[in-house]
Amino acid sequence: MNMNKRKSKNKLNGWTWSVTSMLLAMLILSGCGSKSGGSIVEGKVNVITTFYPIYEFTKEIGGDEVNVVNLLPTGVEPHDWTPRSQDIVNTSKAQLFLYNGAGLEGWAPGFLKGLDKDTQVKPVIVSQGIRLIDAVGDDGHGHGEAAHEEEHDHSHEEGAEAHEHSHEEGNGEDHTGHDHEEEAAKTNTDTHHTDPHTWVSPKSALVMAENIKNSLVEVDPEHKDGYEQRYEALKEKLVKLDNDFASELSKLPKKDIVVSHQAFGYLCRDYGLTQHAIMGLSPDAEPRAQDIVNLTKTVKEKEVKYIFFEELVSDKLAKTLANEAGVETLVLNPVEGLTKEQASSGENYFTLMEKNLQNLTKALQ
Repeated sequence: MNMNKRKSKNKLNGWTWSVTSMLLAMLILSGCGSKSGGSIVEGKVNVITTFYPIYEFTKEIGGDEVNVVNLLPTGVEPHDWTPRSQDIVNTSKAQLFLYNGAGLEGWAPGFLKGLDKDTQVKPVIVSQGIRLIDAVGDDGHGHGEAAHEEEHDHSHEEGAEAHEHSHEEGNGEDHTGHDHEEEAAKTNTDTHHTDPHTWVSPKSALVMAENIKNSLVEVDPEHKDGYEQRYEALKEKLVKLDNDFASELSKLPKKDIVVSHQAFGYLCRDYGLTQHAIMGLSPDAEPRAQDIVNLTKTVKEKEVKYIFFEELVSDKLAKTLANEAGVETLVLNPVEGLTKEQASSGENYFTLMEKNLQNLTKALQ
């Protein structure tokens, strides 16, 4: 009798665990789905984008003719993200796959090789035509030359321009746009990587927007006039933003900024600034002890008043350096993505870049 009860109890427990496992699986799947940027829509030009700035520009240019699915979920830092199997399914069914290139999406070459063999999707590197910057230091998550070189096998754009490279000095400092008598000594552990953060400069963003427009026209020439018209409206906003940065930053007496990670090379090059970064091209790249010592010295020598940090990554090191040097902190957003709060409040590339300009103006007085 007791044995029968025990067997019944074991069966009940087994059934309970099975149901629980199924419910957990459903919750996990539904959770993943809730973070998705969308799904394929029949009758529209389906475009897959890899992260926020490309997504926003494509939405603006594409209008109602285009369904844009962004792979990167809200609130996630792109350096830490890798695609899911559903992303491969969606991309295989799309007409365009727009990615930054320059090593940002280190997973892209393998991802493209994994697409359905019958896919008609056209991969486009939207940073094509921008004069890229070489940086020295740890890039963290697969950014750099190996991924950048392999990307060119997947770019189907015509008239690809050869990339010229500016060179940054070691120890996390970007001195592009300035002449310096002395170059920082590089250790044998330093490695060169392509800086992927093109979109942070409005000048580069203009090139990216045009590449997106051209890609849409190529796959959907029927709606060319609409794409051209909306692109011109976006271009007008980007040109104004570019002019604002050039005008305001040129008036300021100071030109040195200290940032949490090396994401502002293009911004500095295009508007005459110098960045000193705590970390490398990836916010997860670990700084060396000597780098922190050198940065503390730089903060005092350059009379830096603020250390910039980012909202999608930890501000611990920035605040530690600020406390050590006796200065304050401010946000400088690389616009790699939106926080959930920013998304819900209607923030976008332009509002975030305008806030960047305000904070740069405050810091460089």
